[in-house]
Amino acid sequence: MRAVIQRVSEAAVHIGGAEHAHIGRGLLVLLGIEVGDTDVDLEWLCGKLLRMRIFPDEAGVMNLDITQVHGDLLLVSQFTLHASTAKGNRPSYIRAARPDEAIPLYLRAKQHLGELLGRPVRTGEFGADMRVRLVNDGPVTIIIDSRNKE
Repeated sequence: MRAVIQRVSEAAVHIGGAEHAHIGRGLLVLLGIEVGDTDVDLEWLCGKLLRMRIFPDEAGVMNLDITQVHGDLLLVSQFTLHASTAKGNRPSYIRAARPDEAIPLYLRAKQHLGELLGRPVRTGEFGADMRVRLVNDGPVTIIIDSRNKE
């Protein structure tokens, strides 16, 4: 399971020309689910991203996590995070989980993040053609992968 975490001052997802979800200060999380990912990967990744101290404290040092700043979270599925570009110029997505495996994990990630955060998580729509708009704050962008825990 791979995530691109972006600290944002605001972010939104549009589907079919209409706004589907919007957040203010918080995190935009692009989530890619890989073949073989499990609830163990999900729990580790969710905990890690919510504990990540990437918000500034009163001294301007990145020392606070999303719960401490009462930030929002926007979760967007993105299978292209598992693109393989080793051969040729057309990426292969063979490592990305198929929808029957990925959708249940994506929905559990949304639920688990909401439980840990203490409020609902806003999302895109799995498999939809989305337009994601964001104002990256910092910029701060971090990539985490449940297969690289060490």
